[in-house]
Amino acid sequence: MLRLARDLSIDENDIEIGFVRASGPGGQNVNKLATAAQLRFDTRRIALPEDAAARLVRLAGQRMTKDGVIVIHAQRFRTQERNRADAIDRLLELLREALVRPTPRRPTRPTLGSKQRRLDGKKRRGDVKARRGTRGFDE
Repeated sequence: MLRLARDLSIDENDIEIGFVRASGPGGQNVNKLATAAQLRFDTRRIALPEDAAARLVRLAGQRMTKDGVIVIHAQRFRTQERNRADAIDRLLELLREALVRPTPRRPTRPTLGSKQRRLDGKKRRGDVKARRGTRGFDE
Protein backbone atom coordinates (compact mmCIF):
# COMPACT_ATOMS: atom_id res chain seq x y z
CA MET A 1 0.00 0.00 0.00
CA LEU A 2 1.30 3.41 -0.98
CA ARG A 3 0.00 6.19 1.27
CA LEU A 4 -1.02 9.47 -0.36
CA ALA A 5 -2.73 11.14 2.58
CA ARG A 6 -4.06 10.19 6.00
CA ASP A 7 -7.25 8.71 4.60
CA LEU A 8 -6.14 7.81 1.07
CA SER A 9 -3.80 5.11 -0.13
CA ILE A 10 -3.43 3.11 -3.32
CA ASP A 11 -2.74 -0.58 -3.69
CA GLU A 12 0.49 -1.45 -5.50
CA ASN A 13 -1.44 -4.12 -7.44
CA ASP A 14 -3.47 -1.37 -9.12
CA ILE A 15 -0.30 -0.03 -10.76
CA GLU A 16 0.74 -1.80 -13.96
CA ILE A 17 4.38 -1.41 -14.95
CA GLY A 18 5.83 -2.65 -18.21
CA PHE A 19 9.29 -2.17 -19.63
CA VAL A 20 10.07 -0.94 -23.12
CA ARG A 21 13.22 0.10 -24.94
CA ALA A 22 14.42 3.57 -24.05
CA SER A 23 15.12 6.16 -26.70
CA GLY A 24 18.09 8.47 -26.94
CA PRO A 25 21.83 7.96 -26.46
CA GLY A 26 23.23 4.97 -24.63
CA GLY A 27 24.99 2.80 -27.17
CA GLN A 28 24.23 -0.90 -27.35
CA ASN A 29 22.57 -0.79 -23.94
CA VAL A 30 19.63 1.07 -25.49
CA ASN A 31 19.35 -1.35 -28.40
CA LYS A 32 19.51 -4.55 -26.35
CA LEU A 33 17.71 -3.91 -23.08
CA ALA A 34 14.20 -2.77 -22.20
CA THR A 35 14.99 -0.44 -19.31
CA ALA A 36 12.40 2.32 -19.70
CA ALA A 37 9.42 1.86 -17.37
CA GLN A 38 5.90 2.53 -18.60
CA LEU A 39 3.50 2.93 -15.68
CA ARG A 40 -0.27 2.72 -16.12
CA PHE A 41 -2.66 3.63 -13.31
CA ASP A 42 -6.45 3.70 -13.55
CA THR A 43 -7.68 6.68 -11.50
CA ARG A 44 -11.17 5.19 -11.21
CA ARG A 45 -9.80 2.62 -8.74
CA ILE A 46 -9.24 5.21 -6.02
CA ALA A 47 -11.90 7.36 -4.38
CA LEU A 48 -10.71 10.91 -4.99
CA PRO A 49 -12.83 13.89 -3.97
CA GLU A 50 -14.49 15.52 -6.96
CA ASP A 51 -12.42 18.72 -6.80
CA ALA A 52 -9.19 16.70 -6.53
CA ALA A 53 -10.21 14.58 -9.52
CA ALA A 54 -10.76 17.72 -11.59
CA ARG A 55 -7.34 19.07 -10.54
CA LEU A 56 -5.77 15.71 -11.40
CA VAL A 57 -7.22 15.82 -14.93
CA ARG A 58 -5.80 19.33 -15.39
CA LEU A 59 -2.39 18.47 -13.91
CA ALA A 60 -1.99 15.17 -15.78
CA GLY A 61 -2.77 16.75 -19.14
CA GLN A 62 -1.71 14.48 -22.00
CA ARG A 63 -0.50 11.82 -19.59
CA MET A 64 -4.14 10.88 -18.88
CA THR A 65 -6.19 8.98 -21.44
CA LYS A 66 -9.88 9.53 -22.07
CA ASP A 67 -10.62 6.47 -19.94
CA GLY A 68 -8.92 8.04 -16.90
CA VAL A 69 -5.71 6.01 -17.08
CA ILE A 70 -2.50 7.88 -16.24
CA VAL A 71 0.49 6.77 -18.32
CA ILE A 72 3.95 7.75 -17.10
CA HIS A 73 7.07 6.94 -19.15
CA ALA A 74 10.28 6.89 -17.07
CA GLN A 75 13.61 6.46 -18.86
CA ARG A 76 15.91 8.73 -16.88
CA PHE A 77 18.07 5.93 -15.47
CA ARG A 78 19.91 2.96 -16.96
CA THR A 79 18.29 0.25 -14.83
CA GLN A 80 14.74 -1.07 -14.67
CA GLU A 81 14.60 -0.81 -10.88
CA ARG A 82 15.50 2.88 -10.76
CA ASN A 83 13.15 3.75 -13.63
CA ARG A 84 10.36 1.79 -11.92
CA ALA A 85 10.92 3.69 -8.65
CA ASP A 86 11.10 6.99 -10.57
CA ALA A 87 7.77 6.30 -12.30
CA ILE A 88 6.05 5.43 -9.01
CA ASP A 89 7.47 8.54 -7.33
CA ARG A 90 6.22 10.73 -10.19
CA LEU A 91 2.74 9.17 -9.95
CA LEU A 92 2.58 9.74 -6.18
CA GLU A 93 3.82 13.32 -6.59
CA LEU A 94 1.13 13.99 -9.22
CA LEU A 95 -1.61 12.54 -7.01
CA ARG A 96 -0.42 14.45 -3.92
CA GLU A 97 -0.30 17.69 -5.87
CA ALA A 98 -3.89 17.11 -7.03
CA LEU A 99 -5.04 16.61 -3.42
CA VAL A 100 -3.79 20.05 -2.32
CA ARG A 101 -6.50 22.68 -2.47
CA PRO A 102 -5.26 26.00 -3.83
CA THR A 103 -5.66 28.93 -1.48
CA PRO A 104 -8.27 31.33 -2.83
CA ARG A 105 -6.98 34.71 -3.92
CA ARG A 106 -8.21 37.60 -1.86
CA PRO A 107 -8.25 40.77 -3.92
CA THR A 108 -6.39 43.62 -2.27
CA ARG A 109 -6.49 47.34 -2.89
CA PRO A 110 -3.46 49.61 -3.26
CA THR A 111 -2.62 51.67 -0.17
CA LEU A 112 -3.07 55.43 -0.13
CA GLY A 113 0.70 55.91 0.07
CA SER A 114 1.34 53.79 -3.02
CA LYS A 115 -1.32 55.70 -4.96
CA GLN A 116 0.28 58.99 -3.93
CA ARG A 117 3.79 57.82 -4.91
CA ARG A 118 2.51 56.69 -8.30
CA LEU A 119 0.80 60.02 -8.96
CA ASP A 120 3.88 61.97 -7.77
CA GLY A 121 6.07 60.00 -10.18
CA LYS A 122 3.66 60.66 -13.05
CA LYS A 123 3.58 64.38 -12.22
CA ARG A 124 7.40 64.57 -12.08
CA ARG A 125 7.73 62.77 -15.41
CA GLY A 126 5.08 65.03 -16.98
CA ASP A 127 6.95 68.12 -15.76
CA VAL A 128 10.21 66.84 -17.31
CA LYS A 129 8.49 66.29 -20.64
CA ALA A 130 6.68 69.65 -20.49
CA ARG A 131 9.96 71.54 -19.92
CA ARG A 132 11.52 69.97 -23.03
CA GLY A 133 9.57 71.97 -25.58
CA THR A 134 9.21 75.34 -23.81
CA ARG A 135 12.27 76.95 -25.44
CA GLY A 136 11.67 78.31 -28.88
CA PHE A 137 14.00 79.61 -31.60
CA ASP A 138 13.39 83.21 -30.47
CA GLU A 139 15.55 82.85 -27.32
